[in-house]
Amino acid sequence: MIRSFDGKNPRLSDSAFISEAAYIIGDVEIGENSSVWPGAVIRGDLGKVIIGQNSVVEDNCVIHSGSPNTKDSIQEIVIGDNVQIGHGAIINCHVVGSNTLLGMNCTILHDAEIGSFCIIAAACVVGEGMVVPDMSFVAGVPGKIKGTVSEKQLWWVREGPAGYSKLAARYKKQNL
Repeated sequence: MIRSFDGKNPRLSDSAFISEAAYIIGDVEIGENSSVWPGAVIRGDLGKVIIGQNSVVEDNCVIHSGSPNTKDSIQEIVIGDNVQIGHGAIINCHVVGSNTLLGMNCTILHDAEIGSFCIIAAACVVGEGMVVPDMSFVAGVPGKIKGTVSEKQLWWVREGPAGYSKLAARYKKQNL
């Protein structure tokens, strides 16, 4: 379901796959060849949400802007290119860099900034305001930087969005 809110309409690339069971509302931009899967909710009702190209929002994710920028405005969320957001993740941060994997059921809290080529482990909780440098592997509750992303871990970063792009094309071909 795609809805306007306060006169702001989602802007979705024609090449993006948006499941009919996803809910996208308000000031949301989704880039070329990105995909949003069933049960995902992307709310651009308080602040803008920008999702880059070739990014994946898997089933049952929640992305919502809501971090105060000033007393009169809400900070936007910017999610880069080639980002894979795992099933059930909750994203309420400021920035997610490109070529990053956010693991299943992770939670990224207000004002956090995740660099590029990062992996946030499944079920990790990235705390409010945490800044995660490029190439970091973060795990735990609360999330802590455990080291640099390994070449083996980078397989998920490189192959995940490409695999989902092929799957999304199959869904679009079948009008799902």
